[in-house]
Amino acid sequence: MPHFIAECTDNIREQADLPGLFAEVNQHLANSGIFPLGGIRSRAHWLDTWQMADGKHDFAFVHMTLKIGHGRALAELQPVMTALFERIKAHFSTLSAERYLALSLAVEELHPVLNFKQNNAHALYR
Repeated sequence: MPHFIAECTDNIREQADLPGLFAEVNQHLANSGIFPLGGIRSRAHWLDTWQMADGKHDFAFVHMTLKIGHGRALAELQPVMTALFERIKAHFSTLSAERYLALSLAVEELHPVLNFKQNNAHALYR
């Protein structure tokens, strides 16, 4: 963990530069010191069917979720997340200036017991 998931409307696929965003996100999370590098993953789900508001404009959105393991204090997590959202807004600033674009970011803390995983990539970074 963490897993960064971006749900994006397909009408911004060419302009969104998600590989660039994911590089920024992964580096930010790694630099925070509260997430193990080997567990950081970013991915996109492109939406080909959606409606936003009244559907009368060429609306677009990117809803991002950061799924994290249980146990981090709000005091250590909040500044990391606030800075992450600032990075996200900066990444999309040009696109946001050109079109209707909604950005959102939510954190989901996974259950402390009912969260199963196996990842041998952690050994690479020890």
